[in-house]
Amino acid sequence: MTQNITIRPTSGADTPAIDALLAASYPVLLKPDYPSSVLVTALPLISRARPELLRSGTFYMAQDDEGEALAAGGWTHSGPQGGVGPRDLGHIRHVVTHPKATRRGLAGAILRHAFEQARAAGVTRLSCQSTRTALPFYAAMGFAVQGEIEIALRPGITFPAVQMIRAL
Repeated sequence: MTQNITIRPTSGADTPAIDALLAASYPVLLKPDYPSSVLVTALPLISRARPELLRSGTFYMAQDDEGEALAAGGWTHSGPQGGVGPRDLGHIRHVVTHPKATRRGLAGAILRHAFEQARAAGVTRLSCQSTRTALPFYAAMGFAVQGEIEIALRPGITFPAVQMIRAL
């Protein structure tokens, strides 16, 4: 049976679904690329939906016919650490795919939708902070590596990532 996938903007009501998606995905998909000493402290902090993203109008969820969240992600003008920079620069935010739905093009479809919406809002460049795991995905989506970074999650807790950029 063919499943229909719908991509739609999220709302605050999607918090439980996105929390479940993040909790199912990150421990499984990040494990090959990060030591357990990093994951034990980072996962509780990164595996939670960001309410401001869910209500932004620029964060999207791919769901199946039953309404299950299979992938999510989006973009914002504000950066992951807050603040707003140049209006032509947007930021890809919190892209995730359920382990059972990888390699089906869902994250790519969400990003292409985000590209269209960001372009319509006057954005000409998108940056992202990629996990090591997602680096090949973002490269295939046209992002170029700018360098390795350490994302401060809380005082004393950092997460290794890769800063990337893409023109629209």
